[in-house]
Amino acid sequence: MAQKKYVYFYGVSKELTEGDSSMKAILGGKGANLAEMANANLPVPPGITISTEACAYYSKTGGKYAPEMEKQLKVQLKKLEVNMGKKLGDPKNPLLVSVRSGAAVSMPGMMDTVLNLGLTDKSVLGFVEQCGNERTGWDCYRRFIDMFGDVVMGPYTGLTHHDFEVELEAIKKKYRAKEDTDLTAEQLKELVGIYKKVYQNKVKKPFPQDPIEQLDLSIRAVFGSWGSERAEKYRQINKINGLLGTAVNICTMVFGNMGAKSGTGVAFTRDGGTGHSKPMGEYLIDAQGEDVVAGIRTPRHLDDMPDEESKVWKKVHTDLLKIMARLEKHYKYPQDVEFTVQEGKLFMLQTRNAKRTGLAGVRWAVEMATGKDFYTGESQPKILTQKEALMSLSGEDLEQLLFPIFDIIAEKKGKVITAGLPAGPGAAVGKIVFEAADAEAAVAKNADEKVVLVRHETSPEDVGGMWAAQGVLTSTGGMTSHAAVVARGWGKCCICGAGSLKIDYKEKTVTIAGKVYKQGDWISLNGSTGNVYAGQIPTQVSPVVSAVVDGKASAKKDPIYKMYEQVSKWSDANRTINVRTNADTPKDSKAARSFGAEGIGLCRTEHMFFEGDRIWAIREFILAEDQKARKAALAKLLKHQQKDFEGIFKAMDGLPVTVRLLDPPLHEFVPNSKKDQQEMAKRLGVPLKKVTERVQELHEFNPMLGHRGCRLSITFPELCVMQTQAIIGAACKVAKAKKPVKVLPEIMIPLIGTKAELDFLEKIVRTQAEAVIAKTGVKVNYLVGTMIEIPRAALTADEIAETAEFFSFGTNDLTQMTFGYSRDDIGTFLPDYLNEKILPSDPFQHLDQTGVGQLVKMGVKLGRETRPDLKCGICGEHGGDPESVKFCVKAGLNYVSCSPYRVPIARLAAAQAAIKG
Repeated sequence: MAQKKYVYFYGVSKELTEGDSSMKAILGGKGANLAEMANANLPVPPGITISTEACAYYSKTGGKYAPEMEKQLKVQLKKLEVNMGKKLGDPKNPLLVSVRSGAAVSMPGMMDTVLNLGLTDKSVLGFVEQCGNERTGWDCYRRFIDMFGDVVMGPYTGLTHHDFEVELEAIKKKYRAKEDTDLTAEQLKELVGIYKKVYQNKVKKPFPQDPIEQLDLSIRAVFGSWGSERAEKYRQINKINGLLGTAVNICTMVFGNMGAKSGTGVAFTRDGGTGHSKPMGEYLIDAQGEDVVAGIRTPRHLDDMPDEESKVWKKVHTDLLKIMARLEKHYKYPQDVEFTVQEGKLFMLQTRNAKRTGLAGVRWAVEMATGKDFYTGESQPKILTQKEALMSLSGEDLEQLLFPIFDIIAEKKGKVITAGLPAGPGAAVGKIVFEAADAEAAVAKNADEKVVLVRHETSPEDVGGMWAAQGVLTSTGGMTSHAAVVARGWGKCCICGAGSLKIDYKEKTVTIAGKVYKQGDWISLNGSTGNVYAGQIPTQVSPVVSAVVDGKASAKKDPIYKMYEQVSKWSDANRTINVRTNADTPKDSKAARSFGAEGIGLCRTEHMFFEGDRIWAIREFILAEDQKARKAALAKLLKHQQKDFEGIFKAMDGLPVTVRLLDPPLHEFVPNSKKDQQEMAKRLGVPLKKVTERVQELHEFNPMLGHRGCRLSITFPELCVMQTQAIIGAACKVAKAKKPVKVLPEIMIPLIGTKAELDFLEKIVRTQAEAVIAKTGVKVNYLVGTMIEIPRAALTADEIAETAEFFSFGTNDLTQMTFGYSRDDIGTFLPDYLNEKILPSDPFQHLDQTGVGQLVKMGVKLGRETRPDLKCGICGEHGGDPESVKFCVKAGLNYVSCSPYRVPIARLAAAQAAIKG
């Protein structure tokens, strides 16, 4: 039986190289790309890659190597020594190597690297003889002791780079050296002696003089860094799951610290901030790799390279740009490269897909596919197809184009005072207010007033204040809390779960990290990162929103809008599933349609009850003691609801509109404070006792599983009657107007768990709808369906489809009921579940495909067995999550529905799902 391969060789020649870029899962990104460059005969220093599978074995066995790995490493190391004509640790002709990490997904700076491994008190003399540069030899040795001490021994001994840095500064001061490069060979030799003492004092052992021991400890350090706190956090933040571990790359050293003809640098084939196609980068002469990113010396810009004193740099610059262009064309993605120049010879140490902003990502995609610069119109190489361009993007990239952002330079200077969950991307600057009514009043008084609503949490009653505010900050709640869901629907900046906030509503203050902020103090929110800043940080307005929502002609000429428009057109040309929106007002409906929504998948009628005097009509209904009184109260709501639906139908002319009947429990419509209850009693002309008693009666221990959804209309059929009359009445009115509107209403009955519940209310809906149609004489085609959000409904979907003409999967509640997690309280334990890998991600953000997803698939399959033409969609927040959208395509849904500002993201995700197949 063949041994499992753990160690691979690359470099010297294509024949000796094992692996290529297709093996990222095994060789890691760095190892796979080094092999790929070696196969392309690019100047790569030869080396060895230990696979990610070896790391997985090491992690699972508590720090043991796979037996085959050690044997293979010896063989491959010997091959490297033979081909380089040098030997690790040889006192006369030493081979020096770097030991570098490299996971399948780029995690810059998260794991460990060691340079110049193989230097000892003896081999440093051979290295000096070999390179003919005494200063380079001792400089490399002091760097190696520093990195080995910090990276390899630091986690166990407390030894850090700072311990060495103190001594470096001391010796520079002693010899009046401004830069590290000003130290002579003798001075660096003296520094090596000092470093070895620092090492022994902390580690309690002499610096190891056996290169094999150095290598062993370094490999273990890189493997161990996979589980470091910073690496774990990075993977959690970036939702990186399912990787085996990190590979270890043992690379032959090349030296950028050999004088004026040597150096090191980092470059990008395109600008990662703006997306400009011109290469950008930085380099240092007479330096090693870490110097460029460590900030010890100020690097020079790539454009300066041809003007260096030594003539070798002009050729290096030309060669580097040619290689970078070749790499970008090969990988079909802008590259981030590391390079070293040794005595005028260029070596490529790494290439990887470059990190970038969302704007840069979109610009790269459209310019590489169209072959033109969207700012200047100049032509450039056409590298991507339309489909490849779409597949290079993410939902977050488009999202960054839609929301206002902070000025990057100003934000870097800002003071972060706390952080929470980035629930509504974008930026918001405003004065602190603690009550929704205060926010509304401030903006009503001055339309230009900027406020940020700061609350423990928000409720439907706060929607007016939330709308008025620039942004919302809460101390509790998760990514699908009320504040988060509503804010995202509006494209409003929101940060939830900032647990360090200590809010005092009475005093109108919030204490953060010991400092008290009063109502009226300015704060700034970055909804893309979750950071909260003191004071005002300038923002940049999105030209996309200005063009799409506001219809400004000048914004439509902006290159950013044009790029957004191009991506949207490509998305629509490739997708096979429809994208609708969750919208409750004509304004939201219009905005969503501008963003490309093909109808409304969820219109939440309860949101209409809070505007103006309507809340008093619903409260009157709640206090009513008999059906007659309830009907009288609802009659006041009828005309308001019908008017709302008329506006929505007009905005969605020719497109389907799914209207959900009243869903939340009634307690959400009554006040809790004594002051507000007194106002309610006075306004409705009833004793305070009656109000307080009714509020107490409505209290439920678990209201999300209580008297809500279809259960409300079964108890109070008049609710269903009024809402049906409003929906169909509006449809008939706009259909027969002077400018007739084509209406396609779909009435959705929420929270059913049995066919009997649906049958009971479907009969009422049809009776009322037919009565309105007969009375107006206008023929309106409408559908009656249901929301599948209770597991039992999915399990019995074949029965339910006998009555329902469409299914809309409410995956927020379906997730809640399937897992048994409260979506409002999950924040208390979710961080632990993510840290311990009990959950891969927040199931309210990303659809649980193996559990909740199976219920969706089952519901679709069973439903269509009964009714083959059954229309199926999804209307939970997952409808705007790219991965969830891709699942919906595979599950055979007809459409996804999401908040207006997520529509472009859903369109892109749907296209990507179709392209991937």
